[in-house]
Amino acid sequence: MGVGDVTFRRLQLRDAGEVLTVQRSAFVDEARVYGTVDIPPLGETREDLEREIATTVTMGAFAGHRLVGSARLTVDGPIGWISRVAVAPDQQGRGIGGALLERLEAAAPAVVTAFALCAGAESTANIAMYARRGYREFERRKDAAGIELVCMRKARG
Repeated sequence: MGVGDVTFRRLQLRDAGEVLTVQRSAFVDEARVYGTVDIPPLGETREDLEREIATTVTMGAFAGHRLVGSARLTVDGPIGWISRVAVAPDQQGRGIGGALLERLEAAAPAVVTAFALCAGAESTANIAMYARRGYREFERRKDAAGIELVCMRKARG
């Protein structure tokens, strides 16, 4: 199965509840890997998410009417920071995460000359997926929960 039956569009405020559901279900496995639920994607509220949707490029992946994935792009000068790449657990492995990255990169304003993102150091499948799409490690740091992050970037194609 591929992403052929999945459609993509920029999300709106009315999508916030569905995004929160997908995000939480996707990041529960990450929480298990790190032994804590105190990871930022699980702590976001609907109000936090609505603020993010209003101020970022937030892209969604849909199988029919069902939201099955989402990701965000925050513009910080010439850098487009990608975050919260989340795919519903039953839809993972279909290429939806990579397709979301491609859509965000294409939707970035012209001022963005490079993309960056961070993933938990133990999230090897995610790091490998980002590497296959041209992202390279540039630093490691710890987040608020003390989890080591691998930060990666790539130049705009």
